[in-house]
Amino acid sequence: FNLFSFLCFPGRSGLTVVRGERERDRQTERARSRAAMAEAAANPGGDLPPNQTIYINNLNEKIKLDELKKSLTAVFSQFGKILEVLAFKTLKHKGQAWVVFQDVSSASNALRQMQGFPFYDKPMRIQYAKTKSDIIAKADGTFVPREKRKRHDEKGKKRKEQQDTNQVAAGLNYAPYGVAPPLSQIPYMGGAQPVVPEAPAAPNNILFVQNLPHETTPLMLQVLFRQYPGFKEVRMVEAKPGIAFVEYENEMQSTVAMHALQNFKIVGQNAMVITYAKK
Repeated sequence: FNLFSFLCFPGRSGLTVVRGERERDRQTERARSRAAMAEAAANPGGDLPPNQTIYINNLNEKIKLDELKKSLTAVFSQFGKILEVLAFKTLKHKGQAWVVFQDVSSASNALRQMQGFPFYDKPMRIQYAKTKSDIIAKADGTFVPREKRKRHDEKGKKRKEQQDTNQVAAGLNYAPYGVAPPLSQIPYMGGAQPVVPEAPAAPNNILFVQNLPHETTPLMLQVLFRQYPGFKEVRMVEAKPGIAFVEYENEMQSTVAMHALQNFKIVGQNAMVITYAKK
């Protein structure tokens, strides 16, 4: 860089400076991220005492709230019974969630094994929650109600009761007494019906997953199956809800995932049925 280039090409020198500053900013951010992950690995639970609730941040803020809760439930339920998953739409709580386990050992195991796990392309940062969750406090008798939230919950409960009453009333009117309603009017309470293959397929690198709830998304399955080495992709058939294909690099890796997730319940009572796909 010299005086001649500055006088003849002033814009170019300014652009070089801006690019240099941006690159330094990116390097600084990467260094901070590495330092944070190293600190989390060295002290996974932070300075907080172990309890049944884990606090998770650095979550992908683009994921819809309902899908986020279901995906967290799918990933963390392998460590023990989950009492509830909390996440909120407010700006203050974006990118954060709380998972409440029934016991401390499950929470501790989940914290250790899932620390830094790439959840929707962002590494999770996990620590124990600072305060006891309400559901745990109610169970051990230490719960103190908060009046403001209590009034809000009562309003929501009344709305839900009114909706349930309307739905029951609507359901009771679809057929006269003693006459069976047509099948099209009978509500279906379960998830997708399992599709039983005619004959078992030979072991291979692609898994056939059945009996999935209708609300299952490819992203939910991806988060669940990518925990196991060799994961490549998830394919769902839009015209046939309740089934999916999961591909691994080889049949040994697909077999590990199949045994680990056989009968796993993503949502509700639908236990996954996993077999090798037919080729």
